[in-house]
Amino acid sequence: MPINFLQTSNFALVSILTIVTLSALAVLAVKLARGLKAKKKMAQRLESDAARRTRTQTQSASQKRDQVIEKIGRRFSDPNSEALSKLRARLFKAGYYSKAAPYLFIGIRFIALIVPQLLLLATWPLYGDRLPGNGLMLASGGLAVISFVAPSFILDKKLSRLQDQYREGFPDMMDLMVACVEAGLSLDGAVQRVSEELAQRYPNLADHLKIMNLETRAGRARTEAWKNFADRLGLDEARALATMLRQSEELGTSVGETLRVFATDMREKRMLYAEEKALALPAKLVVPLILFVFPSLLTVLMLPAVVRMMDVMAATS
Repeated sequence: MPINFLQTSNFALVSILTIVTLSALAVLAVKLARGLKAKKKMAQRLESDAARRTRTQTQSASQKRDQVIEKIGRRFSDPNSEALSKLRARLFKAGYYSKAAPYLFIGIRFIALIVPQLLLLATWPLYGDRLPGNGLMLASGGLAVISFVAPSFILDKKLSRLQDQYREGFPDMMDLMVACVEAGLSLDGAVQRVSEELAQRYPNLADHLKIMNLETRAGRARTEAWKNFADRLGLDEARALATMLRQSEELGTSVGETLRVFATDMREKRMLYAEEKALALPAKLVVPLILFVFPSLLTVLMLPAVVRMMDVMAATS
């Protein structure tokens, strides 16, 4: 009995020591994990603060640069001129909604006109001797023309690309509007809902819908807001939709039926546009075929005969 009692006491003591040791190790592990987690959070916070400071510095530098360019543009432009109003409308269509956008454009054009001239004058002594006497004047005139035309060319290309996106997304917009109106939403509510749905696929079109919705909320007439929307897009389809909605509102016809008819017409126009592009493809392939494929094919067909004729002529001679 004493031996059994001693063995039981030793086992209980070992069990208690084991439990205490494991508990201490568990507490130590928990504290160590908390310390590592706190250090990781602190490192992430410091990293985010550093990134935020870097981003703030970058933004401040870009803002200072834009302010300098804007000052240059304001110096060489008239705020009340008709040309500036047209330029502002073009930039608005291209997605530049800032009030300073026209002045930034004019400032960029001025910098693009001056900087290449300075670089040309600085580098002319290196290669000017190998060019004719009037080479400097010709190079300066060519750079001036390119620098003056390039910003407008880039803006026109962006406008054309955006109009293609608008034309591609317009039938989808009409289908969504028909679904929203037939589900019981008002026309303004349908516009807001469609702008939210199109934000991922067609963000620029969604932005114009949001602007139109803000105009109607600010008290502008719905017909005028739709007209401005069509003018911003620059599409004949948008102008036709604005006209149809104005006539529907004046005559008191159903908006849902009007939108359904117009959406059907848009789908048919999309199919016709796709068929037109498909039919125009063979005509567009003629020039590459003549310039690249036909010479290669002619070379492959004629080269063996030319080689054989050269061999025959060499043998007879």
